[in-house]
Amino acid sequence: MMDWTDRHCRYFLRLLSSNALLYTEMVTTGALLNGDHERFLRHDEAEHPLALQLGGSVPADLAACARMAEAAGYDEVNLNVGCPSDRVQNNMIGACLMGHPQLVADCVKAMRDAVAIPVTVKHRIGINGRDSYAQLCDFVGTVRDAGCTSFTVHARIAILEGLSPKENRDIPPLRYDVAAQLKQDFSELEIILNGGIKTLEQCHAHLQTFDGVMLGREAYHNPYLLAEVDQQLFASTAAVISRAEALARMRPYIAAHIAAGGAMHHITRHMLGLGQGFPGARRFRQLLSVDIHKTQDPLALLDQAGLLLEGR
Repeated sequence: MMDWTDRHCRYFLRLLSSNALLYTEMVTTGALLNGDHERFLRHDEAEHPLALQLGGSVPADLAACARMAEAAGYDEVNLNVGCPSDRVQNNMIGACLMGHPQLVADCVKAMRDAVAIPVTVKHRIGINGRDSYAQLCDFVGTVRDAGCTSFTVHARIAILEGLSPKENRDIPPLRYDVAAQLKQDFSELEIILNGGIKTLEQCHAHLQTFDGVMLGREAYHNPYLLAEVDQQLFASTAAVISRAEALARMRPYIAAHIAAGGAMHHITRHMLGLGQGFPGARRFRQLLSVDIHKTQDPLALLDQAGLLLEGR
């Protein structure tokens, strides 16, 4: 979700669901320790509950970044052991760490010793060359012994050579059965399922087996899916927010961003998915993706887009 779930995206998604745990895009330890850490850690109080996802493999660096996350007010720190990108592999970040369970355990222990907020791990069910169920259990058991009690499991292996990150999201088959066996064998752990989940009906079904579900790209491309999450999964009695209400509630946030010197498309690029499945949806997307770069009055254009959502 790199360059997708930034603070503007998360603020928007929070309007759709008050209860879902939101994750940042993966932030590397190098970016926080050597870059503009305030930019990477910045968030609005409205975004909570909120987890910072870290990429790294040096225990001391991860511990330092976890302390920064806690000081910034994050509710959880998550270590990414699932990203298959060549770029992060070369820095010993992401899915390649599944081949080094003791190192992941050392990283988790260092972070847990550094902070009081939960430290969790997101991983695959294996990587090429280390994809047996026994090896998966070895990984989870080793990291569990370092004190991690919550694992988010992307139910595909990662192919570290020859496939792009996009292909790694599609080509290795989904193995929900493997993740379910993991939950059965590690019943004391919180096991959250990730991968290929596209509907709330599927969420309901998986929650019969797992402790939680994670939605990634589907929640980004079809964000209005989240509008009924609170009612269906958290027993909320609040009214479901409409598409038009969500856009209207974003207006003051967008206006403040523009007043501070920002561009409206920094925010509205994350909102294009509201325009799906109704007459005028294409025009809605065109207004916020094409016309936005031509207008001298972006808020008026936003209001024009809002008219297309009324009654949807």
